[in-house]
Amino acid sequence: MEIIMLRHKRFSLKSLAVSCILCVAALTGNTQAATSVNLSYNGAPDPEKNAVHAFATQLKTLVEEKTQGQLELVLYPNSMLGTEEERMEQTMNTPSLNIASFAGVSPLVDEVFISATPFLFDNFESARAFFDEGQYWQEVSSKLQERAGVEMLAVVEEGGFLAFTNNKRAIYSPADFEGLRFRAMDPSQVALYEAFGASGTPIPWTEVYMSLRTGVADGQMNPPMYIILGSLYEVQQYLTLANINYSMQFLVGNSALMESLDESTRTAFMEAVVEATAAARIHNEAQVESRIAYLEEQGMEVIHPSREDLDAFRDMGQPAFLSWLKERGIDQQLIDMALEDAKTLAH
Repeated sequence: MEIIMLRHKRFSLKSLAVSCILCVAALTGNTQAATSVNLSYNGAPDPEKNAVHAFATQLKTLVEEKTQGQLELVLYPNSMLGTEEERMEQTMNTPSLNIASFAGVSPLVDEVFISATPFLFDNFESARAFFDEGQYWQEVSSKLQERAGVEMLAVVEEGGFLAFTNNKRAIYSPADFEGLRFRAMDPSQVALYEAFGASGTPIPWTEVYMSLRTGVADGQMNPPMYIILGSLYEVQQYLTLANINYSMQFLVGNSALMESLDESTRTAFMEAVVEATAAARIHNEAQVESRIAYLEEQGMEVIHPSREDLDAFRDMGQPAFLSWLKERGIDQQLIDMALEDAKTLAH
């Protein structure tokens, strides 16, 4: 997804519409509307293909059970309430929830990109400990609340670790990238591809399939879930399981909304968030191998790089990404804090 800058002094039409609906409900004494909270997110309402939707539906059930109906979540999948920018504006300015990607969070807290440092984690346990227990993530969460009035409520797994795909040749090591053209989600991925001798061009998710089909790009990177969700196996032949990045989005909520909840309701809500996150992790990890097997059944050649090749990916890709972070002016102290968290919390 492309990085977008929020316009703090201009609400989108959709943000205004949501605000007006809530105001009218409050003035008319509509109790149901007063306890209903919008939860918006990307992707189709298909729990088998969209891990974010599976998380959202589980969260809805748990919140309504644990608050005994005091809170009702109204789900808006497929970006029904607008773009990443519009949905984050709504979260900032109205009592709502949102599951945002890096494109939604990074304009407010550029430091979140540190958590996307490639090859930072070897496995799920290390990644989860980094976000659950790490000092760096606490700092990022605090900055988001201070700058935007938005609480970081959970890190939502969306399909395992990112893998490289392409339609030109099998990629076993960084040397195999030479001369290839890749779709990038954002400038950070461009920096990674260039470190390997390839080129990267930011292309929106909605245009990825056609870009790969027509040869505008030779490859891309995503977790197996998104490769299936986008039917990319139809236009990509090779799948390289390099465990590039832990794939996640972020459950965020309007701070005023969270502060308005009485203690028992907020406690029940956060219990629901914790349980839904844990359930999503179990479900997601259990699906990884079957998704890879499905892609193989669809005709993709699956490449498992050797330990030596994985080390080469990390040794070339990570320094290039860290240099990119410095070029953006991101605080070196936070970078060091994140690297230390990843090291000390590794499993």
